[in-house]
Amino acid sequence: METIIILVFAFGYLAITLEHNLKIDKLIPALVMMAISWALISLGIDAFPEWFDSANHSLVEGFSGFSHEEKSHLLEETLLHHLGKTAEILVFLLGAMTIVEIIDYFDGFSTIKGFIKTKSKRRILWIFSILAFILSAIIDNLTATIVLISILQKIVKDRHIRLWYAGIIIIAANAGGAWSPIGDVTTTMLWIGNKVSTDHLFVYLFLPSVVCMAIPSFIASFLPVFKGELEIEDDKEDLPKSKFSSTMLYLGLSAIVFVPVFKVITHLPPYVGMMLSLGVVAIFAELYSNSKFSISSVDHAESDAHAQHSPVHHSLSKIELPSILFFLGILMAVAALESLGILFNFATTLQDTMPMLGTELHHEGVSDLVVLLLGVASAVIDNVPLVAASLGMFSEPMDNELWHFVAYSAGTGGSMLVIGSAAGVVAMGMEKIDFFWYLRKISWLALIGFIAGAITFMFTRTIF
Repeated sequence: METIIILVFAFGYLAITLEHNLKIDKLIPALVMMAISWALISLGIDAFPEWFDSANHSLVEGFSGFSHEEKSHLLEETLLHHLGKTAEILVFLLGAMTIVEIIDYFDGFSTIKGFIKTKSKRRILWIFSILAFILSAIIDNLTATIVLISILQKIVKDRHIRLWYAGIIIIAANAGGAWSPIGDVTTTMLWIGNKVSTDHLFVYLFLPSVVCMAIPSFIASFLPVFKGELEIEDDKEDLPKSKFSSTMLYLGLSAIVFVPVFKVITHLPPYVGMMLSLGVVAIFAELYSNSKFSISSVDHAESDAHAQHSPVHHSLSKIELPSILFFLGILMAVAALESLGILFNFATTLQDTMPMLGTELHHEGVSDLVVLLLGVASAVIDNVPLVAASLGMFSEPMDNELWHFVAYSAGTGGSMLVIGSAAGVVAMGMEKIDFFWYLRKISWLALIGFIAGAITFMFTRTIF
């Protein structure tokens, strides 16, 4: 039965990886393999010799001797536990996405275009690179990429040059998302899973992330394509659509940044702080839009009329629900493998067979090579299930160097292929970037940045 479940996961994973070839949204195989995996576990619960206790990160003693009722009860408790942990991530992402959409409703991101005052290709390269690095740490790397490429399309008319800028934005956005608990889905997973804390994440990963961003940008600035000046047309139609655009930009970004502060102060899960931030932003959004204060109404007709001009209703309708459902499916599917002890046993085998490179991350012995391979693998396959698997594989305590290295590798390794990260995929869609063009022109820059950042991390962890 375990073999069948592993095969279901493997075929589902393959369908996710080949999403563009199969023309099937990746949320579909994710949800299907999640449901089938748990169904098979339920039907064959008496046949499994082991059961993994996620709360204690150990195998349940004497599981094979449990009665059918006891095993079924344990299955229900485990399923509820994983659903709760997954829901924390999904609710957090829903709040963040809604705040970003509210900012966009007021055309807040147009304020960023005002920062670009130069026509030098090299200076514009550094401006976009730094903006991507900073923005991705606040509003996540995917959204930062969408925002900056949208601005890029209004400034750079030459598509060939724009592709190069887009490639650097992908590298910088992924690097910026790695050192922030709200900058990348995988880092958020580690943060919500109490594997990393905000202050330690910054201390360990800020410098490696800067190196990962700066070195590719520095090398690229000497390439012929970034020499000279751009012809920038002053388009008056690009003025902000709302007089509150800059206000909502700064309010929304401040509200998202407040979430880690709220967690440190209250010790409550991050999604609670995100809901508070969303509520505050929504209040100002409703007031600025001159619509009624209530978000919902008992009168459905009145509510529908209100929804037409309510920034909150509009923003909720714009969030990417397919991404939320994909995360639900993939995280719960990985949880099925974890519950059977498959990931735990695989991690044990991995640690026993892989050679040790450099400084040991922990006395139990997790190789640097294992984590670096995780980063390389994240360029080929989705990094969300890879990090979800690592949560079930390794038992290191909170803020152990391992988790910070996992956050860095999974977050930045995806830049090596255009399909290796959410930022790359969305840029690929917006600019129609060819896979092989990216492989020839950008991948080597991303690889250099990834290795340089990893070496920097190996150095910084010996200091702190």
